[in-house]
Amino acid sequence: MTTVSVPAETAEAFMTAEPVAATPATPNRPVGGATHAPITRLLRSELTVVFRRPRTWIALALLGLVPVVIAIGIRVSNGPRGENGGNIISTLVGNGLVLPVAALAITLTVLLPLVGAMWSADALAGETSNGTLRGLLTAPVGRVRLLVVKSFGIAVAVLTACVLIAAVGMITGLVLIGSHGMLTLSGSTLGFGGALGRVAIATGWVAVQVCAVCAVALAVSACTEHPMVVMAATLAGAIVFGVLSSIPSLDWLQPYLLTNTWTLLTDVLRDPMPTDGLVHGMELAGCYAMIGWSLALARVVTKDG
Repeated sequence: MTTVSVPAETAEAFMTAEPVAATPATPNRPVGGATHAPITRLLRSELTVVFRRPRTWIALALLGLVPVVIAIGIRVSNGPRGENGGNIISTLVGNGLVLPVAALAITLTVLLPLVGAMWSADALAGETSNGTLRGLLTAPVGRVRLLVVKSFGIAVAVLTACVLIAAVGMITGLVLIGSHGMLTLSGSTLGFGGALGRVAIATGWVAVQVCAVCAVALAVSACTEHPMVVMAATLAGAIVFGVLSSIPSLDWLQPYLLTNTWTLLTDVLRDPMPTDGLVHGMELAGCYAMIGWSLALARVVTKDG
């Protein structure tokens, strides 16, 4: 029989509380008065737990290598710029400021959703399998509060991954590829400030898309104690959505598929930048995030301690 250890930060944050004067017992309040740890302490504790896991740093390192590998490939091949103005890779030769957007677009297809699903799986399913979540659910801490803290940790990890890809892509593009401004897909050239703004927009947009995937994965994570099931379900969902997007007879369904808007990331490289598709993608991601988080909440609040 194995002994399961609860992370010290999580246990201390959720189980240590400031005493409150005793109050009569009610169905929604424990005997002796409810106790609550400060929310900022819970958030710091969750971030410590997330970023203390070795697989978190391994995942971030692998994601950071993506723009480096792309830049090395472009530098070694040194091929001519393609004629297709809509191809993001064809604009990379001598246009290093496009590299962070290209890296974000490539990782958004599989890698970022898969890594986000891993963090969602660790948040609930992983702690369920370790026995940690049972202690948290029996602690005098609201379950809504618990889910908010877990969601915050996932969101910060996702944003860290996206910023890392963009930053490494920006530096690598300038060093290995070089640039005299951002040459857009429309043929115009943006200065460094304008290019930095476009990269920031792309980074935030991709982070929102991945957070939507994580919210759905969190709902799956709340229903199982096997983290691999969460990752497999997320990957399967991405594949199914991709297949549905490629079937012409289902064109009525495609505007409601989350992955259908991911190709619109290249709009940040057009001048002027079209915003209709990007806004639609944000709204769709918000809907998926709300549905996924609501399902996760419904499961957590009814989960047996």
